[in-house]
Amino acid sequence: MTIYYTLTFFLMVAEVVTFGVLVAPLPHKIRKGLFNWLSTSAIVAKIAYGLKISFIFIGILFVDALQRMQRTAAEADIAKSGGQGLQDARTETNHAAKKFYAQRNVYLTGFTLFLSLVLTRVFVIILDLIETQAAYATLKQQLANNNRPGNDALTKEVEDLKKKLASKTQDFDTLKNQAASQAAEYTRLSDEYNKSTGAPSRGKKD
Repeated sequence: MTIYYTLTFFLMVAEVVTFGVLVAPLPHKIRKGLFNWLSTSAIVAKIAYGLKISFIFIGILFVDALQRMQRTAAEADIAKSGGQGLQDARTETNHAAKKFYAQRNVYLTGFTLFLSLVLTRVFVIILDLIETQAAYATLKQQLANNNRPGNDALTKEVEDLKKKLASKTQDFDTLKNQAASQAAEYTRLSDEYNKSTGAPSRGKKD
């Protein structure tokens, strides 16, 4: 892969690792401290700003890779209709490799952009989840300390927080499943090409 696609691949790996850390079953105190630090740290804010700029360039690479994939498909159709370009096994293999590289670049850049959106959404959901859990614990404690008639409003607020907590948890699980399915699809495409050619694809040059 060229240097920019290699950097994109490492960025995608970093996103997967970050996603794994965010969804790891950490104790509540550790998770709360981690997310408070991530949301208030000046260093993290600078890194996030640099990543936003990087994602702009990755978006440009995605558009370019998509155009190349369409152009490769059009060349294949022209070659088949004209009876040229697929005369021997070597030419056919080269064309298949070219097509795979174009598709790989589209999926690589596309998954990187998709994971960036997933990470942003997961981070916001977990922050809301932590705040909701803290508010729920506080109200539950207040309800236990003031367990007497006339606290219907407080009980209703606790029930509302329970519903909100369940909704946030469901959104979090949905995003986690979407990210896992996208990563599995990328792995499947790479494995199919490796099986068809008998050689790994990541070490080859574009």
